[in-house]
Amino acid sequence: MPDTLATPHGADPIVVRRIGKRFGSTVALHDVDLVGRAGSIHAITGENGAGKSTLMKLLAGVHQPDAGEILVGGRPMVLRSPAAARAAGISTVFQELTVLPNLTVAENLLLGRERSRAGLLDRAGMLAEARAVLARIGIELDPLRAGGSLTVGEQQLVEIAKGVSTDAQVFIFDEPTAPLNRAEVDKLEALLHALKAQGKLVFYISHRLDEIFRLCDTVTVLKDGRLVATEAIGALDHDRLISLMVGRSLQALFPPRPDPAEVGEPALQVRRLRPTASSASVALTLRRGEIVGLGGLEGQGQREIVRALAGVIRAAEADIVRRGPDGHEQPYDPRAGAMQAVRQGVGLVPEDRKQEGLYLDLPIADNIWLGLLRGLGLVRRAPRSRQVVGTLAERMQLRSRDLDQDVGDLSGGNQQKVMLGRWLAAGVDILLVEQPTRGVDVGAKAEIYGLLRDFVRQGGTVLALSSDLLELIGLCDRIMMVRGGRIVGEVPAEGATEEQLLALALVEQTGDKARSQAEASLA
Repeated sequence: MPDTLATPHGADPIVVRRIGKRFGSTVALHDVDLVGRAGSIHAITGENGAGKSTLMKLLAGVHQPDAGEILVGGRPMVLRSPAAARAAGISTVFQELTVLPNLTVAENLLLGRERSRAGLLDRAGMLAEARAVLARIGIELDPLRAGGSLTVGEQQLVEIAKGVSTDAQVFIFDEPTAPLNRAEVDKLEALLHALKAQGKLVFYISHRLDEIFRLCDTVTVLKDGRLVATEAIGALDHDRLISLMVGRSLQALFPPRPDPAEVGEPALQVRRLRPTASSASVALTLRRGEIVGLGGLEGQGQREIVRALAGVIRAAEADIVRRGPDGHEQPYDPRAGAMQAVRQGVGLVPEDRKQEGLYLDLPIADNIWLGLLRGLGLVRRAPRSRQVVGTLAERMQLRSRDLDQDVGDLSGGNQQKVMLGRWLAAGVDILLVEQPTRGVDVGAKAEIYGLLRDFVRQGGTVLALSSDLLELIGLCDRIMMVRGGRIVGEVPAEGATEEQLLALALVEQTGDKARSQAEASLA
């Protein structure tokens, strides 16, 4: 096997022919063909379980195929390990982070490729190389900083730098933007364009349709381990791509809205709320039977509004009335804390479910059972009804081995369902949901939308914070836009347009440039 990717003249960097892979009785891939061309960003997409990660792990040397062949630079190769794939010029940035907390950024970057001089580590040389790599791709991190001090987004940037530092010809990025903020995403996108300009092949695994249309020139869709189609991105639109992925149109993802006459009485009437001492005061009403959307450009204060309502941050001022399902009114003061909010029937589904919402090393059943602890005193036995959890899992179409499977082993969509299941078990009737379907495949999105609609149909109310304008328009009954910490407009979702919402989100800006800036911020 050659040490670097030697490409015969005119040969494509990657060709996959009739590849197949089975895990026990499960067929992960069946007769899949794929061609990756030099100077291309090639999206690999599909629902969870479609086979996209398995296909990329075959190219990365993590798994070996049971059938078919892989040609690297026109030459058939058996990639028996990740080291063999790297030697063949294939670099992979996995979704699972592997930054070691006890090593520095520089040591993590060069792990397995350490420099030595006279039999000793050449730390000065490693430090210089790490600085050069970070500078080349525009990542501002101290190479002497400990890996354990990095945020999740910074760890992902180190993973990306590690992959780029190998100077490979083929790059695989698996959901790379999931933990990144807007500025970090901008750096990654600039890097991807630079790799493409250098004639590299980039495989880009993503659920995010806006990223696929913005970044990629080719897209391959897999479903149930089989190839559905490979198309030039210019030949597709959002609706057609979703149809290829799940077999239905964009509009079919969203459940029908209720008749406005079916919307009930106010469940939460916010007369005045100031999330922080420097915040503006906001007022809003959430009614039973409806889903209310909250949108705006990034960092405009909408997240603080939701978190202040949930008691996660202590509001500077709160004058709120809560009306229970029986119609009885009572004051609701979220400043008493999140636990008291839950006891009053208000539950928060946080944006970062892994860090803030779920216990990843505990089973599904235990994560949902936590909802049954609502309102219990310290000396009462905690209820552990498998029947309740089993019924909820069936209702939510939870896809798992069994209820004892660790939540960390589930897909993003199923993890989100477990979070929702906790509050359904708790019996809350007001749900505050941050980014309802972030990191969730298209098929699971439809199921989560259905769960939220069922929740309000049974008398609950939902406040959904989302940066996805199409999600706000398709899911919600009315939409409030936030700018500078204020609610600057409210529109019915029926008939709303992206342009209309963007106009509310902008701060006295007009023209194509302003619109493109707003779209980038909302992406």
